[in-house]
Amino acid sequence: MTRPGAETYPHGHHASVVAAHGARTAATSCGYLLEHLSPGTSLLDVGFGPGSITADLAAIVAPAPVVGLESASGAVDLARALMAERGVDNITLREGSVYELPFEDGSFDVVHCHQVLQYLSDPPAALREMARVARRVVAAREVDYATMHWAPLNPGMEDWLESYRSAARESGGEPDAARHLRAWANAASYDLLGEVRLEASTWTYATAESTRWWGDVQAARVLESEQNASLRAIGVDDDRLARMAADWKAWGEHPDAWFSMVHGELLLLKW
Repeated sequence: MTRPGAETYPHGHHASVVAAHGARTAATSCGYLLEHLSPGTSLLDVGFGPGSITADLAAIVAPAPVVGLESASGAVDLARALMAERGVDNITLREGSVYELPFEDGSFDVVHCHQVLQYLSDPPAALREMARVARRVVAAREVDYATMHWAPLNPGMEDWLESYRSAARESGGEPDAARHLRAWANAASYDLLGEVRLEASTWTYATAESTRWWGDVQAARVLESEQNASLRAIGVDDDRLARMAADWKAWGEHPDAWFSMVHGELLLLKW
Protein backbone atom coordinates (compact mmCIF):
# COMPACT_ATOMS: atom_id res chain seq x y z
CA MET A 1 0.00 0.00 0.00
CA THR A 2 1.25 3.49 -0.85
CA ARG A 3 2.24 5.50 2.21
CA PRO A 4 -0.16 8.40 2.92
CA GLY A 5 1.37 11.53 1.44
CA ALA A 6 3.41 9.57 -1.10
CA GLU A 7 0.59 9.11 -3.62
CA THR A 8 1.09 10.37 -7.17
CA TYR A 9 -1.58 12.28 -9.08
CA PRO A 10 -2.15 10.30 -12.31
CA HIS A 11 -3.41 13.23 -14.42
CA GLY A 12 -1.02 16.13 -13.86
CA HIS A 13 -1.95 19.67 -14.92
CA HIS A 14 -1.69 19.56 -18.69
CA ALA A 15 -3.95 22.01 -20.56
CA SER A 16 -6.38 19.17 -21.35
CA VAL A 17 -6.74 18.36 -17.65
CA VAL A 18 -7.19 22.01 -16.74
CA ALA A 19 -9.85 22.35 -19.46
CA ALA A 20 -11.83 19.43 -18.06
CA HIS A 21 -11.51 20.43 -14.42
CA GLY A 22 -11.87 24.15 -15.12
CA ALA A 23 -15.31 23.56 -16.64
CA ARG A 24 -16.65 22.48 -13.24
CA THR A 25 -18.85 24.88 -11.32
CA ALA A 26 -20.45 24.91 -7.89
CA ALA A 27 -23.80 24.19 -9.55
CA THR A 28 -22.57 21.14 -11.48
CA SER A 29 -20.18 19.78 -8.89
CA CYS A 30 -21.43 20.52 -5.38
CA GLY A 31 -25.12 21.30 -5.58
CA TYR A 32 -25.68 19.03 -2.58
CA LEU A 33 -23.66 21.45 -0.43
CA LEU A 34 -25.16 24.78 -1.51
CA GLU A 35 -28.05 24.82 0.97
CA HIS A 36 -25.47 24.83 3.76
CA LEU A 37 -23.73 27.95 2.43
CA SER A 38 -24.69 31.61 2.80
CA PRO A 39 -22.95 34.99 3.00
CA GLY A 40 -20.67 34.88 6.02
CA THR A 41 -19.94 31.11 5.94
CA SER A 42 -16.19 30.56 6.29
CA LEU A 43 -14.92 27.74 4.07
CA LEU A 44 -11.88 25.58 3.38
CA ASP A 45 -11.67 23.99 -0.07
CA VAL A 46 -9.22 21.07 -0.15
CA GLY A 47 -7.62 20.08 -3.45
CA PHE A 48 -9.11 22.92 -5.48
CA GLY A 49 -7.27 22.24 -8.78
CA PRO A 50 -7.80 25.05 -11.33
CA GLY A 51 -10.09 26.80 -8.82
CA SER A 52 -13.32 27.17 -10.80
CA ILE A 53 -15.48 25.59 -8.07
CA THR A 54 -13.60 27.49 -5.37
CA ALA A 55 -14.24 30.80 -7.10
CA ASP A 56 -17.97 30.07 -7.24
CA LEU A 57 -18.05 29.08 -3.57
CA ALA A 58 -16.15 32.24 -2.60
CA ALA A 59 -18.78 34.34 -4.35
CA ILE A 60 -21.58 32.55 -2.49
CA VAL A 61 -20.10 32.98 1.00
CA ALA A 62 -18.58 36.46 0.56
CA PRO A 63 -17.58 38.46 2.50
CA ALA A 64 -16.52 35.47 4.64
CA PRO A 65 -12.94 34.28 4.13
CA VAL A 66 -12.26 31.23 1.97
CA VAL A 67 -9.03 29.27 2.04
CA GLY A 68 -7.99 26.89 -0.70
CA LEU A 69 -5.43 24.18 0.00
CA GLU A 70 -3.70 22.27 -2.78
CA SER A 71 -0.68 19.96 -2.78
CA ALA A 72 0.48 20.91 -6.30
CA SER A 73 2.22 24.26 -6.75
CA GLY A 74 1.29 24.35 -10.45
CA ALA A 75 -2.40 24.20 -9.57
CA VAL A 76 -1.98 27.02 -7.05
CA ASP A 77 -0.51 29.27 -9.74
CA LEU A 78 -3.33 28.46 -12.16
CA ALA A 79 -5.98 29.13 -9.54
CA ARG A 80 -4.42 32.43 -8.52
CA ALA A 81 -4.61 33.58 -12.12
CA LEU A 82 -8.29 32.59 -12.27
CA MET A 83 -9.09 34.45 -9.03
CA ALA A 84 -7.41 37.57 -10.38
CA GLU A 85 -9.33 37.25 -13.65
CA ARG A 86 -12.65 36.93 -11.80
CA GLY A 87 -11.83 39.58 -9.22
CA VAL A 88 -12.25 37.19 -6.27
CA ASP A 89 -10.82 38.99 -3.25
CA ASN A 90 -12.00 36.95 -0.25
CA ILE A 91 -9.82 33.90 -0.87
CA THR A 92 -6.35 32.76 0.16
CA LEU A 93 -4.66 29.95 -1.76
CA ARG A 94 -1.82 27.94 -0.28
CA GLU A 95 0.04 24.65 -0.60
CA GLY A 96 -0.41 21.89 1.95
CA SER A 97 -1.47 18.34 2.69
CA VAL A 98 -4.97 17.17 3.60
CA TYR A 99 -3.33 14.77 6.05
CA GLU A 100 -1.88 17.69 8.04
CA LEU A 101 -4.13 20.73 7.66
CA PRO A 102 -2.29 23.78 9.04
CA PHE A 103 -5.29 25.12 10.97
CA GLU A 104 -6.64 25.03 14.50
CA ASP A 105 -9.58 22.83 15.45
CA GLY A 106 -12.90 24.25 14.24
CA SER A 107 -11.32 26.95 12.08
CA PHE A 108 -13.99 26.85 9.33
CA ASP A 109 -17.76 26.53 9.18
CA VAL A 110 -17.49 24.24 6.15
CA VAL A 111 -14.70 22.04 4.78
CA HIS A 112 -15.19 20.80 1.22
CA CYS A 113 -13.37 18.61 -1.27
CA HIS A 114 -14.27 17.50 -4.78
CA GLN A 115 -12.59 14.51 -6.46
CA VAL A 116 -9.80 14.34 -3.89
CA LEU A 117 -10.33 11.21 -1.79
CA GLN A 118 -10.04 8.93 -4.82
CA TYR A 119 -6.35 9.80 -5.14
CA LEU A 120 -5.48 9.08 -1.50
CA SER A 121 -4.23 5.86 0.06
CA ASP A 122 -5.89 6.71 3.41
CA PRO A 123 -9.19 8.55 2.82
CA PRO A 124 -10.46 8.02 6.39
CA ALA A 125 -7.40 9.82 7.76
CA ALA A 126 -8.08 12.72 5.40
CA LEU A 127 -11.74 12.83 6.45
CA ARG A 128 -10.82 12.85 10.13
CA GLU A 129 -8.48 15.77 9.54
CA MET A 130 -11.13 17.67 7.58
CA ALA A 131 -13.62 17.04 10.40
CA ARG A 132 -11.12 18.34 12.93
CA VAL A 133 -10.96 21.81 11.38
CA ALA A 134 -14.70 22.02 10.54
CA ARG A 135 -17.25 23.57 12.90
CA ARG A 136 -20.47 22.59 11.09
CA VAL A 137 -20.14 20.68 7.79
CA VAL A 138 -17.73 18.40 5.96
CA ALA A 139 -18.56 17.69 2.32
CA ALA A 140 -16.93 15.31 -0.18
CA ARG A 141 -17.98 14.33 -3.70
CA GLU A 142 -16.28 11.46 -5.54
CA VAL A 143 -16.77 9.69 -8.86
CA ASP A 144 -17.03 5.94 -9.39
CA TYR A 145 -15.15 5.06 -12.58
CA ALA A 146 -16.75 1.63 -12.82
CA THR A 147 -20.14 3.32 -13.28
CA MET A 148 -19.02 5.10 -16.45
CA HIS A 149 -21.35 4.06 -19.27
CA TRP A 150 -21.38 5.13 -22.88
CA ALA A 151 -22.83 4.34 -26.26
CA PRO A 152 -21.92 3.45 -28.93
CA LEU A 153 -19.43 0.99 -27.43
CA ASN A 154 -15.90 0.75 -28.79
CA PRO A 155 -12.79 -1.23 -27.77
CA GLY A 156 -10.48 1.74 -27.23
CA MET A 157 -12.64 3.33 -24.55
CA GLU A 158 -13.19 -0.03 -22.85
CA ASP A 159 -9.43 -0.57 -22.77
CA TRP A 160 -8.93 2.96 -21.45
CA LEU A 161 -11.36 2.50 -18.56
CA GLU A 162 -9.86 -0.74 -17.29
CA SER A 163 -6.32 0.52 -17.82
CA TYR A 164 -6.95 3.82 -16.08
CA ARG A 165 -8.50 2.08 -13.06
CA SER A 166 -5.37 -0.09 -12.79
CA ALA A 167 -3.07 2.91 -13.17
CA ALA A 168 -4.97 4.89 -10.55
CA ARG A 169 -4.57 2.07 -8.04
CA GLU A 170 -0.87 1.82 -8.87
CA SER A 171 -0.66 5.54 -8.02
CA GLY A 172 -2.06 4.84 -4.55
CA GLY A 173 -5.73 5.72 -5.03
CA GLU A 174 -9.17 4.16 -5.49
CA PRO A 175 -10.88 5.17 -8.76
CA ASP A 176 -14.24 3.65 -7.75
CA ALA A 177 -14.33 5.99 -4.76
CA ALA A 178 -18.05 6.79 -4.61
CA ARG A 179 -19.06 3.31 -3.49
CA HIS A 180 -16.55 3.48 -0.62
CA LEU A 181 -17.72 6.75 0.91
CA ARG A 182 -19.87 5.09 3.56
CA ALA A 183 -17.06 2.72 4.55
CA TRP A 184 -14.58 5.58 4.70
CA ALA A 185 -16.98 7.62 6.82
CA ASN A 186 -17.39 4.68 9.17
CA ALA A 187 -13.63 4.18 9.39
CA ALA A 188 -13.24 7.88 10.17
CA SER A 189 -15.74 7.45 13.04
CA TYR A 190 -18.04 10.09 11.56
CA ASP A 191 -20.96 8.56 13.43
CA LEU A 192 -19.31 9.78 16.64
CA LEU A 193 -19.08 13.32 15.32
CA GLY A 194 -22.48 14.04 13.81
CA GLU A 195 -25.09 13.08 11.21
CA VAL A 196 -23.86 11.31 8.09
CA ARG A 197 -25.76 11.83 4.83
CA LEU A 198 -24.95 9.97 1.62
CA GLU A 199 -26.48 10.64 -1.79
CA ALA A 200 -25.53 10.31 -5.44
CA SER A 201 -25.75 12.39 -8.62
CA THR A 202 -24.58 12.05 -12.20
CA TRP A 203 -22.73 13.88 -14.91
CA THR A 204 -24.13 13.25 -18.38
CA TYR A 205 -22.82 14.20 -21.83
CA ALA A 206 -25.50 13.72 -24.46
CA THR A 207 -25.50 16.69 -26.83
CA ALA A 208 -23.40 17.17 -29.95
CA GLU A 209 -21.41 19.96 -28.30
CA SER A 210 -20.81 18.21 -24.97
CA THR A 211 -19.85 14.81 -26.40
CA ARG A 212 -17.47 16.36 -28.92
CA TRP A 213 -15.82 18.40 -26.16
CA TRP A 214 -15.62 15.44 -23.77
CA GLY A 215 -14.22 13.12 -26.41
CA ASP A 216 -11.58 15.63 -27.53
CA VAL A 217 -10.53 16.42 -23.95
CA GLN A 218 -10.22 12.76 -23.01
CA ALA A 219 -8.24 11.96 -26.16
CA ALA A 220 -5.80 14.76 -25.35
CA ARG A 221 -5.44 13.53 -21.77
CA VAL A 222 -4.58 10.03 -23.00
CA LEU A 223 -1.89 11.28 -25.37
CA GLU A 224 -0.53 14.46 -23.78
CA SER A 225 -1.20 14.66 -20.06
CA GLU A 226 0.52 12.93 -17.16
CA GLN A 227 -2.11 10.21 -17.58
CA ASN A 228 -0.09 9.06 -20.60
CA ALA A 229 2.89 8.27 -18.36
CA SER A 230 0.62 6.60 -15.80
CA LEU A 231 -0.81 4.30 -18.47
CA ARG A 232 2.62 3.53 -19.92
CA ALA A 233 3.84 2.62 -16.43
CA ILE A 234 1.40 -0.30 -16.31
CA GLY A 235 2.40 -1.52 -19.77
CA VAL A 236 0.06 0.25 -22.20
CA ASP A 237 1.97 0.66 -25.48
CA ASP A 238 1.82 3.26 -28.24
CA ASP A 239 -0.68 1.34 -30.36
CA ARG A 240 -3.15 0.96 -27.50
CA LEU A 241 -2.78 4.62 -26.50
CA ALA A 242 -3.41 5.70 -30.08
CA ARG A 243 -6.52 3.48 -30.28
CA MET A 244 -7.84 4.84 -26.99
CA ALA A 245 -7.47 8.43 -28.17
CA ALA A 246 -8.89 7.74 -31.63
CA ASP A 247 -11.92 5.95 -30.21
CA TRP A 248 -12.56 8.76 -27.70
CA LYS A 249 -12.60 11.29 -30.54
CA ALA A 250 -14.72 9.11 -32.83
CA TRP A 251 -17.21 8.49 -30.02
CA GLY A 252 -17.50 12.22 -29.38
CA GLU A 253 -18.41 12.87 -33.01
CA HIS A 254 -21.03 10.13 -33.21
CA PRO A 255 -24.61 11.47 -33.49
CA ASP A 256 -25.86 8.88 -30.96
CA ALA A 257 -23.10 9.45 -28.39
CA TRP A 258 -24.04 9.20 -24.70
CA PHE A 259 -21.82 9.20 -21.60
CA SER A 260 -22.77 9.19 -17.92
CA MET A 261 -21.07 8.56 -14.58
CA VAL A 262 -22.21 8.37 -10.97
CA HIS A 263 -20.81 10.50 -8.14
CA GLY A 264 -21.22 9.81 -4.46
CA GLU A 265 -21.87 12.77 -2.15
CA LEU A 266 -20.98 12.68 1.53
CA LEU A 267 -22.13 15.24 4.11
CA LEU A 268 -21.18 15.25 7.75
CA LEU A 269 -23.36 17.64 9.75
CA LYS A 270 -21.52 18.05 13.02
CA TRP A 271 -23.35 18.35 16.35
